Amino acid sequence: MNDDLNWSSRRRTHMTLVIFAVLVAVAIVAALATTIRQVDTSQVSRDLPPGTIGLAHPHPPLDRAPGEPIK
Repeated sequence: MNDDLNWSSRRRTHMTLVIFAVLVAVAIVAALATTIRQVDTSQVSRDLPPGTIGLAHPHPPLDRAPGEPIK
């Protein structure tokens, strides 16, 4: 009789884990779908300077060296 209770508990635990895994998978798919829908790639310009990936903008050079104190 003790084995029946143990089997029932294992089955309930297994079913709970399966339900949780399915819910996590659905949440991940929903998050990806909503994120992909909101990404607009048409705003990326093709006339960027070489060496950039499109996110950074070129900055003017610094007036001082990195180790030099501010005057």
